[in-house]
Amino acid sequence: MTTVAIDFGTSNTIVCILESDTQSPKNLRFNQFSRIFKKKTASGEVQDIPVVPTLAFVKGKNELLLGEQVRAQRWEFTQPERFFKGFKRDLVMDFQPPSRQIDGHSYNAESIAEQFLQTIWQQLPEQRVKPEKVIFTVPVGAFERYLDWFRDLATKLKVAEVQLVDESTAAALGYAIKHPGTLVLVVDFGGGTLDLSLVRTASHTSHLSQSQGSEPKVLQAQVLAKSDAYVGGIDIDAWIVEHYLQQIGSSRSEVEGVGWQNLLEIAEQLKIRLSTVESAKESWFDDENFMAHELVLSREELEEILESRQMLEQLRQALDEVLAIASHKGITKSQIEQVLLVGGSCLVPAVQQLVISYFGRSRVKLDKPFEAVAHGALAANQLIEVDDYLHHSYAIRLWEAVPRTYSYFPLFDKGMKYPCKRPEPLILQVATEEQREIRLDIGEVAEVSRAEITFDTQGRMNSSQLHHHTEYRSLDSQQQQVCLAYLDPPGKVKQDRIVVNFEVDQDRVLLVTVKDLLTKQLLIKKQAIAKLK
Repeated sequence: MTTVAIDFGTSNTIVCILESDTQSPKNLRFNQFSRIFKKKTASGEVQDIPVVPTLAFVKGKNELLLGEQVRAQRWEFTQPERFFKGFKRDLVMDFQPPSRQIDGHSYNAESIAEQFLQTIWQQLPEQRVKPEKVIFTVPVGAFERYLDWFRDLATKLKVAEVQLVDESTAAALGYAIKHPGTLVLVVDFGGGTLDLSLVRTASHTSHLSQSQGSEPKVLQAQVLAKSDAYVGGIDIDAWIVEHYLQQIGSSRSEVEGVGWQNLLEIAEQLKIRLSTVESAKESWFDDENFMAHELVLSREELEEILESRQMLEQLRQALDEVLAIASHKGITKSQIEQVLLVGGSCLVPAVQQLVISYFGRSRVKLDKPFEAVAHGALAANQLIEVDDYLHHSYAIRLWEAVPRTYSYFPLFDKGMKYPCKRPEPLILQVATEEQREIRLDIGEVAEVSRAEITFDTQGRMNSSQLHHHTEYRSLDSQQQQVCLAYLDPPGKVKQDRIVVNFEVDQDRVLLVTVKDLLTKQLLIKKQAIAKLK
């Protein structure tokens, strides 16, 4: 079976397969779309790491440019209204900016993301790759609607089998699969999200393998702790630009679209350069406003920016959360053998120093900042079972008329291992006489941390602090109530009518089984309620 792993990132997307002869991961390079990063190995060898920048530009009717085609030709500076960036994070956050009308067609984060991945998928035959299975990696805090979007995409791609793996968990598996029995923590800090996973693998060697002296086969990986936040490299770039504009007495409202894109690009260059030097400088001349810009930034200033925007504090909180969960399970910080830094934002020295302050330099590794997630996803093929738990809670949302606010009836609590079943069924009645349907608003409840940008009364951009709050996401994509039962005959008030059993399957999908207490008929059996219409 040929398996393709796709790490769809906010800034860069990685596609890889397992080499048939060596069974080692191979990064796929798409000549027109890929950008090459140089990486020096421990032996001093320089390796090429191909990535597809997660950028899209609508050039014309039914013509989409993406990746390096957009970045190298600087299309975003010619017609910004046709340029799309950061659409992955909009999609995973379940946030939909207003659609754009271009050449008579409507484009939004979902449609651009779908076209972006479909275009890459169409290049696989040129690589002589005929995939039978695809593994998509997703952020730890992704809501079920985002996971369903990938499952629907796999159907459109006509691939036989699809698997979803948490991004940071995948990176941990990639390391632990080669070191069975290892306890490893991954800090995956990319362009749009911060994800942490603590994973331990169990190993077993058959008698045949022992006699032949072969490597032990990993049977199970246990996910022990997770944490996440919606913050990443694209926020850092914006904060650097805000910092510069404040220095020159300007604001976001005074910068045109092209100028803002130019400043963001300069900020990204400064950020990258500061990973290897103490201070960096970039210049740019604004042809539209006849103004010269010179951005100078030091590592110390960047660290101050990250502290003032609470990004480093968010990282501390995420580390503390993972360690607290681990401690509750009897695992100490000293037992964590390796801490792997993954994602472009982990190249920021302040981020590395913070993690090193927690675990010591000897345990912190930054070997595969770009490809670790996709490579690790392929390692999941070698596992018989991944023992994971719910990162969000499932609940029924109820409207309380008197206080005029919502309350939540819990179905499954955060932290429960899945697959799992709710021990007690839910017995429901109708609310009105002759009611023919029973509907519920069922969704996920999660604690979310994200960067918030605000404007004052003069339109000036204020400090983009991290905001912590509770969010509810309906499992129905249209945010409508899910129909659990059509009643025939219609229901009567104060009469128990249906009994509902809930469970979560191995893919984190909420399933229901519904029985009509009046007719004794089984109405639904283990059906994904997110799919009901």
